[in-house]
Amino acid sequence: MEKIIELKNITKEYDGEKVLDNINLDIYDKEFVTILGPSGCGKTTTLRIIGGFEMPDEGDCIFDGKRINDVPAYRRHVNTVFQKYALFPHLNVFENIAFALRLQKVPEREIVTRVQEMLELVALKGFEHKKVTYLSGGQQQRVAIARALINQPRVLLLDEPLGALDLKLRKDMQKELKNIQTRTGITFIYVTHDQEEALTMSDTVVVMSEGRIQQIGTPTDIYNEPVNAFVADFIGESNILDGVMIKDRLARFAGKDFVCVDGGFDPNEPVDVVVRPEDVDFVDVEKGMLTGTVTSVNFKGVHYEFIVDINGFKWMIQSTDFVEEGREIGLYIEPDAIHIMKKSEYSGLYGDYSSYSDELDELSNADDVEE
Repeated sequence: MEKIIELKNITKEYDGEKVLDNINLDIYDKEFVTILGPSGCGKTTTLRIIGGFEMPDEGDCIFDGKRINDVPAYRRHVNTVFQKYALFPHLNVFENIAFALRLQKVPEREIVTRVQEMLELVALKGFEHKKVTYLSGGQQQRVAIARALINQPRVLLLDEPLGALDLKLRKDMQKELKNIQTRTGITFIYVTHDQEEALTMSDTVVVMSEGRIQQIGTPTDIYNEPVNAFVADFIGESNILDGVMIKDRLARFAGKDFVCVDGGFDPNEPVDVVVRPEDVDFVDVEKGMLTGTVTSVNFKGVHYEFIVDINGFKWMIQSTDFVEEGREIGLYIEPDAIHIMKKSEYSGLYGDYSSYSDELDELSNADDVEE
């Protein structure tokens, strides 16, 4: 694939605080890239530098092989869809979408043709004459996307555009955005703190924390092969334990030795061990590799979510099998369900589920605001 954007050694500070710390990122043509991370990690600042709304203090932003640090936003082949759609309330759907073409003095016949193409693309055919103030949130977002796409940018930037929508509509729009990106072939760069959005839509996920890129990879790679404890904890649920790599394909954690599939570590090297909740099987106590006591049970619709106390360490287990609270149970873990990571600055910051609750999780998500 053709490389379309390069960020080289990008650094940015606000009021003496470094919000981007030597960022390097390549983005390719026709790719759906999601920049993912918690509030304050620098993801929106990265997007604004690509869009020309911010200037880096150090480093270069390259577009099609040319340095564009000093190129203003309106001269870049880039458009942006913000969380607040900023539609013109006095204009109907047709005129909102046609606005950029009218500024360019495009002939009326071409405007009509291109607006109709956009309306069909975003599934709003027949809405031409409706006032945007009468539309639902999802419909307004479609208008904003059509308005951004109508002048055929090389890249579309999307800054948490689903944040104001309810859960079901968000899920529907995730599919729609991916379909639109595939049909147009335009490079999408999407910013979110929502892990499910990133995993659902993206060709490439860029995970950020504290102004630095932690990992770049496909959704499958990011989920199954996290590089450190931050990524493992941020992407889905994870049991993260201190361990020791006895030798290749043999790890010790939770007081036991386990066969695994990882290698390349020094003998007896301290490591972080990740086991995803869905990769642990409940078995009878006598057949368990580990044994523990179920301390809480939550029904999640398609599965149950259990907290299991194993020698004071609280594991999360997800299973379709029901086990009552207070029962002693055995756990079985396949070798390929054990992922070994190098120790990092994030080691020890994430681990068990001693303080976990749905309410705390929802409060944490509510704290994520636009950077």
